[in-house]
Amino acid sequence: MLIPLALAQFIASYDSSSMNVALSDIAEDLSTTVTGVQSAMTFFTLIMAAGMITGSRLTDYWGRKFCFQLGIGIYGVGALLTALAPTFGVMVVGWSFLEGIGSALMIPPIYILVAVSFDNLAEHARAFGIVSAMGGIGAALGPLLGGLFTTAISWRASFGAEVLVTILILVLSRAIVDARPTGPKPSFDVLGAVLSAAGLIFVVLGILQSRDYGWVTARQDFTVGDRVIVESGSISPIWIFVAIGAVLLALFALYEIYRERKGQDLLVPMRLFANKVSNLGLVTQNVQWFMMIGSSFVISVFLQVSQGYNAIQTGLVFTPSTIGLLLSSGLAGRLAKKFSQRTLVIGGFILAEAGLLLLFLLVAQGADIALESFGDAILVIGIEHRALGSRRGDAKNDPRNEDRPADRRPERGTEVRDAA
Repeated sequence: MLIPLALAQFIASYDSSSMNVALSDIAEDLSTTVTGVQSAMTFFTLIMAAGMITGSRLTDYWGRKFCFQLGIGIYGVGALLTALAPTFGVMVVGWSFLEGIGSALMIPPIYILVAVSFDNLAEHARAFGIVSAMGGIGAALGPLLGGLFTTAISWRASFGAEVLVTILILVLSRAIVDARPTGPKPSFDVLGAVLSAAGLIFVVLGILQSRDYGWVTARQDFTVGDRVIVESGSISPIWIFVAIGAVLLALFALYEIYRERKGQDLLVPMRLFANKVSNLGLVTQNVQWFMMIGSSFVISVFLQVSQGYNAIQTGLVFTPSTIGLLLSSGLAGRLAKKFSQRTLVIGGFILAEAGLLLLFLLVAQGADIALESFGDAILVIGIEHRALGSRRGDAKNDPRNEDRPADRRPERGTEVRDAA
């Protein structure tokens, strides 16, 4: 049952990075702009993020296996629609909406199923390590495979390949054993779902407006219909969106605290954020993926738009990242035994900063020199990604867990879902 779960995580990570190298090709094929394609990618991530909390909660109602299969099915339909898209609008429906919704439904059950399906602590850690590694490999291989598909066939072939993989996952997922929820169903926190999704949407929409209006002062009038809301030269309207999003998220947190005190069913238990270790893990994980995916996106745009690289050339530039990830993955077990998790996390971030600094210095010296040497910096960033990842799923190597009995693992059920 671990194979379909790992493949699903691979696809989710692959999709997020594979089309970075095909921005120009997609824009030309669908008669749009690179900025338009960037927006479609952003909305895919936005919809996935906005629905992730709700998707996790739905596993209590529909069952984890059913949510996983439903998410994979919707994702596959979205990939097929994108592969056949005659216009940019159709691509947005398939890629941004359907794939985003499918991801929100399929990703939470992946980790919940892994968390509740292995009693032995060593097997539990190994399973998490495999799924996590497949996510990292998918993100690292995305630019190279996406470049190969785009150059050899078409960018549409990459989505076509995803359709085939989703079909394979659906077939293999029949082997997943997961009991249907028993007992009374908890009430669904509808207002909480609306507040959390709306808050995230407004924050990201605000950031998207920075392209047109700037970060500090508005470059042009911001209008709604015929009415000018923010005049040119005033504070940028992006902060209006961000402020609305922040207020909605604050209301969401207060509403969840209220329901928690009343003993009602919650969308997100606020007690999770009282744990300093959990908070540190959340921040570390977010910063890690922000650096990995964010840097690959910016570098891809730079190579294609500023340097005129095609998809395969851009993908090849990212090959050292994959090599670095695979090489360091082979050493992950030894590193986890030799060094503490704190040391691995700090060391990983130091390597990441070194790689990014090297990129800045190379670009400052001139584009030609930078492009010839990009591989060195990207190799370092790839090693960083796996160095940080090696801390996850290696609980069996943590000295604090040496005498921890198997029955001390998190309890199955709602608490495991919340932790995942």
